[in-house]
Amino acid sequence: MSDIADITNEMQIVAAFNKQSAIFDDIYADNSIIQYKRKRVRIHVEKLIEPNSSILELNAGTGEDSIYFAGRGHRVHATDISHGMQAKLCAKIRTSGLEDKITQEVCSFNSLGTLSQQGPFDLIFSNFAGLNCTRELDKVLRSFKLLLKNDGIVTLVVLPKFCLWETALALKGKFKTAFRRFFSSNGRKAHIEGEYFLCWYYNPSFIKRILKDDFEVLSVEGLCSVVPPSYIENFAEKYPGVFKFFCGMEEKLKARWPWRSIGDYYIISLKRKNG
Repeated sequence: MSDIADITNEMQIVAAFNKQSAIFDDIYADNSIIQYKRKRVRIHVEKLIEPNSSILELNAGTGEDSIYFAGRGHRVHATDISHGMQAKLCAKIRTSGLEDKITQEVCSFNSLGTLSQQGPFDLIFSNFAGLNCTRELDKVLRSFKLLLKNDGIVTLVVLPKFCLWETALALKGKFKTAFRRFFSSNGRKAHIEGEYFLCWYYNPSFIKRILKDDFEVLSVEGLCSVVPPSYIENFAEKYPGVFKFFCGMEEKLKARWPWRSIGDYYIISLKRKNG
């Protein structure tokens, strides 16, 4: 892709998420698997950070995680490329009275060098595959070091190149969805609210390789490797007993091979080395 193509893709992403910002919370508020995923990610993060930490959140969306972590006493600089998403977060900040805990900035994670706040932060955090919207994840990752304190943490939630549940859709004849991650080196089309843009898939090994000189890996956990993805509608409500069993199994298997890297997502955390 050319620089012009990258800029065009980013503009299409902005258009998509600006449109979705108006309905984003309504779509996902009652989704039990979305709530399961958020809880898993938050537990993971809270095991790693100290009280009163400073957090740089990338692709913060409507700010569900920003509000949560600020409510726990942390300071959050919430960034997103979508003005619509940032407006929703702004309203939540006022309603929750967290103006002293959350700052905002419209900024692409492809342009972190232009941030008004350069930290250094205790944590850089990106949830739910926002980073899959760039073909230059290597450049984004390399920008993290200067934004973090020594021993600072990076926690990213990313879509891998293989998802067991998704691939199993081939059994239902949904071959396009089942194999879309396999052939994604040039990007795969995604669409939100009638807007189309490209996304890419990255395995944990990619992130480890890019950051190996400056970061040590703390953990990799599969997310929705046993529990089904949230787009399998109403699974938790239709089969509550099975859903509870799957949650228990995933808790046991989340950090084991191959389960840690075959989910709909994985959670990877790394710590910046001193120096």
